[in-house]
This record gives sequence, structure tokens and C-alpha cells, in this order.
Amino acid sequence: MPDYKAPLRDMRFLLHEVLNLDDHYQRLGLEEVNGELVDAMLEEAAKFAANELSPLNRTGDEEGCRLENGQVLTPKGFKEAYARYVEGGWPSMGGDPEYGGQGLPSSAGMPVSEMIGTANWAWNMYPGLSHGAVATIEEHGTDEQKATWLPKLTTGEWSGTMCLTEAHCGSDLGLLKTKAEPQSDGSYKLNGTKIFISAGDHDMTENIVHIVLARLPGAPEGTKGISLFIVPKVLVNEDGSPGERNGVECGSIEHKMGINGSATCVLNFDDATGWLIGPENKGLNCMFTFMNFARLGTAIQGIAHAELGFQGALEYARERLAMRSLSGPKNPDGPADPIIVHPDIRRMLLTAKSIAEGGRALVYYASQLGDIVQKSDDEQERKEADELMALLTPIAKAFLTEAGLEAASHGVQVFGGHGYIREWGMEQNLRDARISTIYEGTTGIQALDLLGRKVLMTQGAALRTWTKIIHKFCKEHEHNADLAEFLEPLAAVNNEWGEMTMAIGSKAMQNQDEVGAASVDYLMYSGYVTLGYFWARMAQVAWEKLENGEGDQDFYRHKLATARFYFKRILPRTAGHKGAIEGGLDCLMELDAEHFAF
Repeated sequence: MPDYKAPLRDMRFLLHEVLNLDDHYQRLGLEEVNGELVDAMLEEAAKFAANELSPLNRTGDEEGCRLENGQVLTPKGFKEAYARYVEGGWPSMGGDPEYGGQGLPSSAGMPVSEMIGTANWAWNMYPGLSHGAVATIEEHGTDEQKATWLPKLTTGEWSGTMCLTEAHCGSDLGLLKTKAEPQSDGSYKLNGTKIFISAGDHDMTENIVHIVLARLPGAPEGTKGISLFIVPKVLVNEDGSPGERNGVECGSIEHKMGINGSATCVLNFDDATGWLIGPENKGLNCMFTFMNFARLGTAIQGIAHAELGFQGALEYARERLAMRSLSGPKNPDGPADPIIVHPDIRRMLLTAKSIAEGGRALVYYASQLGDIVQKSDDEQERKEADELMALLTPIAKAFLTEAGLEAASHGVQVFGGHGYIREWGMEQNLRDARISTIYEGTTGIQALDLLGRKVLMTQGAALRTWTKIIHKFCKEHEHNADLAEFLEPLAAVNNEWGEMTMAIGSKAMQNQDEVGAASVDYLMYSGYVTLGYFWARMAQVAWEKLENGEGDQDFYRHKLATARFYFKRILPRTAGHKGAIEGGLDCLMELDAEHFAF
């Protein structure tokens, strides 16, 4: 497994030079937050990721988790690393100061989450979902619920989960069967089984607060009859101390393809005591607070696996000698040339690099939109940011995880046969990456959400907002001939995006299955255009720095070179997705289901 080194220079470039962090915070009235504070946090987080978490990545994968006497035990070193994580105050960064949090905006913590996740994604799963539990209780809980659960969730003394799916329903939550019976004291007794619960049980915190979907007696069928409940692993006494063990047990640990250091549990609820959070039968609406947070968190996973694959492959490609360059020896004194001289190795390395760096820009930008939603005093500004974030979330989650999976696969390929061997760590990175396109809504589900709900059902309002932002950027810099190689193709696909959307909408008026036929290609097209916009912005900043002779000139030259690769070798993929969309529905539906095998 490669030693992870946080790309601090690239993070600072985005935060300070592209996204103008200080201006962003000042505009929101966050005087106590500035670039100097964020930089100090990044330095410390980079040390924690490299020194504490990265060394546990391979050992956690090899050891995995164990279930003994009803208790999940995490791999060696995980519990101790978590204690130091809490001691360092990392879980509380974005928490409400009323409950022990530091009150920092979400954008300040996003690079920290990326570093921790890249160093050890399996470990990151334990604290990762707690933030969503906090957000859900903050937004939908009663004052009493907030006072009971938020202080220790905020500090990380307790962790949280979300318990959605069941064996028979998968992502179709309208089919779930877990029941919640009201009790005379205002609580509920929950009975049922949930599967695929990340960090559903472990030994790292004294309590785990489960956010659980269940049905009340007489509730309507389908998604309209789902309610949301707080169900702790350990009940809490009136003085806040741990009480009796609740009726929720880990029945088994899933045997997975990857992220083996993360306990993915089957949880059995047997007369488990819980409390309703939010209105009756509106649980799915409330849960979206949790799910949207988790989806943006999963987008980070795409960046993480692309970055780790790139770092490992780059080091190997510089050192591995194999064959000679087609244009003549580049290492004449050695028996062969380093494989980094070969164009195909460069193609794979630059693909991973451009996905990691472009994806980082997208997620950091989305986190700034989150700041506006949470902190702005301007209602209209909050509304627009919320709508734009809703549009970009499925793109970030699904596109970046698909692209990150591709980059992780390139990491294996650069190593050749050695990439398939465990000791190098590239095969673990690929295995760990594979789940990212599935959980928190598969790529297909995210694609339907994007095209169906976020675009067509809103008559393209949010999409027009986004394409206007891209259009405005292209117009603003169109007179700069040095940027034409980026702006002209970006403007073309941006315009084509709107035309293609109208064509899909027209077909869907005749047959709504056209939406499903087009959706994944539409999402991937959207992702390539969106990353193209961020690469154009990064290229524009790098060009200005080079023109003015400012800063690290080599860094800016390399940034321009990577942008050029993206526009010449990655953005043209949009043409293939457009062609597939135009291929339509009929060729997908021509075969009867029973004839697929022949």
C-alpha cells in the first residue's frame, strides 16, 4: 500500500486561488474563519492522516472485523486512532457550539474529510456517518432530543449510523417492513432487521445512535408511510450516563469485496426502544438530510481512490524499468527506460490525476454552496445555492465515484502483474473503490434523480442556472486567445447540454422510459462538462499566475498541462455519451426478458 501524502499544494490552490476562501467567508460574515486557520488545520490533518491512519489501511484490510459475543471488534489500532481523533477535536469542527462544536463551516472540514478518507477509507466509515446523524437531529429533532443526543455525537464520544434498507427491498424503501409500536411513555418499540449498516456496531465508542426508518401501525403503504426514529445501542439515564443495553444487536458482519476494516452489519431490532424524530409518515423526507450529506461524502471517496491510485502508480512508474521508448532510449545507461516515458502509462496517470484534481474542485465548490445554505442571511441566495447544490450532488456522487473507480483500475494497470498482487496495495484500492458506485444510491438511481427529478421535473431551472454560470465564465474570458483551447470546447458542450436535455424531454413526453434509457449517459455527460468547467477555471488562474510571474511557476505549468490533457483526451468522451443517448430506448427493450439468455 502506498504511503499517502496529502496534496496540500493543490488543496491550497483551490481554496485560496480558485475558490477565494477568504472572500467567501467574509461575504458570509464569518470573521472568525480565514485562510490562515484553514491552512493550519490542513497541516495537522495531513499529519494525522499520514501518521495515524495510512499505516492502518493495509493491516485493517487484512485483519478485518470480528463478531464475538454480540460485540464487533475492529482491527488492531483502529480504536486507538479514533481516541486520538476525538482528542484532537476533529469530529466537532462543524458542530453547533451549543453542543460542544467549533461552529466551522462545512467547506473548512471538506479537505480534512478528504485526507482522512484517502488515507484509510474503511476507518473513515466509523466517524463519517456521525455527521449525518448530527445534521438530521439538528434539523428535525425536538429540543429534548437535541439536548440528549447532540453533545456526545458532536464531540465524537458517540457515533451515529443510518439504518435504511432491508434484505427484501434494497433501494426500494417503500417495501420496508420494520415496525414501530407506540408506548404509553411516548417512546416506541421497534422490531425488524436492517442490512448493510456501515459502522452498525463496533468497539470505538461507548454508544452508537442509530437513525432508523420504520412503519407505524396503520401507516400508508409505500414511501408515504415511513417514519424516522432515534434508536441508541445503549439507553441513556436521566443524568446522561449510559444505562441498559437496548434491544438492538449485530446479527452478523457482511463478508465484503473491500473496505474490510469497516464493519458492515446486519442489525436486529428486538423490541428496541426508540423515539420518533420529525412528523409521522415523513421519515423519508427527514432522512434526506442524512442521505444528501452521505452522498456528498461518498463523492469524496471517488477523489480518494483516484488520488491514492495516482500516487501509488506515479511512484512505481518513475522507478520501474521496462522496454525502450519508441522514440529512442531515455535511460541509455540502464537496461530499459522507466515506464513513465511510455505514452499509455502517461494516459493512465493523467486520467487519474485529472479526475482527482477536477473532482476535488467540484466537491470543494459544492461545500461552499453548503456554507451559503447554512450561513447566508439572504433568503434568495440560500434558495439558489440549495437548488444548485441539489443539482450537483448526484453528479458529484455518481460521476466522481465512477471516474474514481476507473482511476483506481488504472492504478492496478500501471503496475502490470504486480498491481494484481496484494503487497503493492493497488488491488485493495480498487476493491475498496467498488462499493462507492453502489451505496448511498447506485449510479443508476443517482442518474434518474438528476435527469428525472432535478432537471425534467423542474423544467430545467437548476440546470439553466448552472449552464449560465459556465456560459458567463466562457464569455468573460473569450477574448483571451491563450485560453481558447479550453473555452471553445467548453462553450460548445455547455450549449449542447441544454439542447440534448430538451430532446430527451420531448421523447419522454411520448414514453417516460426514455428517461431511464438516457439517464446514466446523461449523468456521465453532465459530469464531464462540469469537471471541464472547473478545469477551465483552474487553467485561467494558472495562466494569470504564469503571465504575472507569480508563485510556483512549475506548479502552474503542470496545472495547465493537466487541463490541456483533460480537454483533449477526457472531455471528448461527451460525444460517445451523446451518441448513446441518441441511440434511444427501443434497442434496450427489443428482447423479451425470457430471451436474454439466447
